[in-house]
Amino acid sequence: MATRLTIRLDFELGRRLGAGKVALLESIDKTGSISAAGRAHQMSYRRAWLLVDELNQLFATPVVAAHHGGARGGGAALTDQGRRIVALYRDAEAKMRAAAQGEIEAIERALAAAGATGP
Repeated sequence: MATRLTIRLDFELGRRLGAGKVALLESIDKTGSISAAGRAHQMSYRRAWLLVDELNQLFATPVVAAHHGGARGGGAALTDQGRRIVALYRDAEAKMRAAAQGEIEAIERALAAAGATGP
């Protein structure tokens, strides 16, 4: 498996956006469901819903629109803002990886062999 580079943005007042929240948004976009997205990330519906609520409050406009149940059940979808935030985050991640590629490769070369014991 290739080395992954992830970023976390720490904003004022303890607000954060990182790989886990972005992955949850991508899962909501894929599944159309907060519940299904939570399951995909081994978290309870409540935890997923709390993260979505946190994300919706983090930005000036909501990133997820939830639709309450009815005859066909509920669901959720990313808003235009949500899709934009995911794209911006992934673009920043790709640019950072490209900028640090040489350093990442040097660190990888310095890693101990898998399963090797230390001194």
